[in-house]
Amino acid sequence: MTQTTTQQPQVQQPKQDELILVVKRTELFDADSAWHGLNDQNMEPFLQTIQAKKEFLPRSIMEQDPTYKQIIPYLVFKYENKYFLMQRQSTTSEQRLKNKFSLGIGGHIRQEDITDNSIFNWARREFDEEVNYTGNVTIETLGILNDDSNDVGKVHIGLVLLLNGDNNNISVKSELKSGELKTHTECTALFDCLESWSQLILPKLS
Repeated sequence: MTQTTTQQPQVQQPKQDELILVVKRTELFDADSAWHGLNDQNMEPFLQTIQAKKEFLPRSIMEQDPTYKQIIPYLVFKYENKYFLMQRQSTTSEQRLKNKFSLGIGGHIRQEDITDNSIFNWARREFDEEVNYTGNVTIETLGILNDDSNDVGKVHIGLVLLLNGDNNNISVKSELKSGELKTHTECTALFDCLESWSQLILPKLS
């Protein structure tokens, strides 16, 4: 006697939604105080607000909710007179930025990334996740970046830091297609291909 069995279809479990660091927009700005571009004035009040008012909410919901701002470390790497310019893949998780060039290394801060009270340590972990780099860096604060002119910018705010490296041994990881150290002039020649945040930051760099 033979027995036949019917194979049950495989049910794919949904990917667990990551919890990311966000702050309510009203905690960061008054009703009419939101600026456009890089605010390089006193950052301390904003850093204190992020520390005090941070929440961790599902990324899929936050990407569509402009009443919150996702806090994004945006790390510009510099070695001597060159900046590390990257190109995002066409398959990047943020499809609105696919194939764009970027000066900013970084991404969302997940709940599991928070192991101490230093925002700069959280940012450095994002740097290590996105690129391969063997060397030391000194970190300089450039400002807080806000851009409500497009759908991506409406739900994000950038903590922009300049990382001065002591060597050029840097390369991209999987989320990025390519990366190369380029002079300010070479970056400017690609201005129209830069993502909007990089376009706002580039004039502030020397």
